Amino acid sequence: MLRLRIDPARPASPSAQLAEGLLDAVARGEVGAGEQLPTVRGLAEQVVVNPNTVEKVYRDLEALGVVEGRH
Repeated sequence: MLRLRIDPARPASPSAQLAEGLLDAVARGEVGAGEQLPTVRGLAEQVVVNPNTVEKVYRDLEALGVVEGRH
């Protein structure tokens, strides 16, 4: 399970912090190719942000080609 955290004291937005954390996890190999990311709702609850924030981050990472969305 990914251990991501949002620090409200940091000047970066929650979405930027979340994207950074996910990119770091991919770079470190904590998330392998084809591995499922946490659900939008589950990750939102874990890091205490609005689910729309997680959805935006997932869309942005998909646009960068880092993750692939499946429905």
